[in-house]
Amino acid sequence: MRRCLIVGPSWVGDMIMAQGLYRALRAQYPAMQIDVLAPAWSGPILNRMAEVNRVIASPFGHGQFDLAGRRALARELRGENYDWAIVLPNSWKSALLPWLARIPRRTGFVGEFRYGLLNDARRLDKAGLPRLVDRYRALADASPAGPDDYPHLTADPAKQAASLARLGLSLDRPVLALCPGAEYGPAKRWPEAHYAAVAKAKREQGWQVWLFGSASDRPVCETIDALAGGGSHNLAGETSLEEVVDLLACARAVVSNDSGLMHVAAAVALPVVAVYGSTDPGYTPPLSEQARVVRLGLECSPCFKRECPLGHLDCLVKLEPVRVLDILDQLNPPGVRSHS
Repeated sequence: MRRCLIVGPSWVGDMIMAQGLYRALRAQYPAMQIDVLAPAWSGPILNRMAEVNRVIASPFGHGQFDLAGRRALARELRGENYDWAIVLPNSWKSALLPWLARIPRRTGFVGEFRYGLLNDARRLDKAGLPRLVDRYRALADASPAGPDDYPHLTADPAKQAASLARLGLSLDRPVLALCPGAEYGPAKRWPEAHYAAVAKAKREQGWQVWLFGSASDRPVCETIDALAGGGSHNLAGETSLEEVVDLLACARAVVSNDSGLMHVAAAVALPVVAVYGSTDPGYTPPLSEQARVVRLGLECSPCFKRECPLGHLDCLVKLEPVRVLDILDQLNPPGVRSHS
């Protein structure tokens, strides 16, 4: 195998976990060129992965078919002479492009009538492979990921310094990064008041607090800062995804919902406290030996719903800030300096 095209997923966390597959391929085929077809936003993430040779930005929006556009892109890909395509999404559309490009071996899990498009179709054993990272690796016939196979994103010191200067940030005090957003829905969001309690407690210990998220998370971050008494740095909507990688690498610890930024923080090898409510840490855990999962494990969870079907969100509301603060103290004992 000389050249492999990966059709990548559409979520930040899934894109990071796909690095487990890239690492498996690199171990099996050290000279292989690994190219990834993925949404344009994922370029900054993929460019920080040493195993990826090239990122091909997908011109198709979510749910967009555009047969003419797919045919045109397939003609371009045909000239690249790929030996193998591995399709990570389960949709029919995602498997169409490698077929149109006439890539000889086309691997993916069975789904959405893809038998004609995939000639190396696999049946997924969900019980045997509960973690998404291991399902991706199985497409290369690789064993489940151990710590050496976990995703790893490298920070760029020069770009990091530029981002700190642009945003007026300093590293004179230890940084606690808070990631209170979750694009999936409110059933994954720990309450603002709980985040605020953690922020206030750490600031009283001499830490500074940076709040991360998209522009849509900015109001949530403003509420957290107000409830904590002000003084935090609200970076939601102020940073690119590439800048987030570099800035998170400055933190001494991170508290996050189950979100893409949680996976970014874990891949930067930071101490992470990951708060889970409606989702399952057995499926998409933060892949880092420095990460700790906190959850209540109520009878009604994980429900995988975007909003609490029972209307109370007890799985997150009743998860008290003191539990997160205790874990932060375990990961960063007072008086002990970290690598950052």
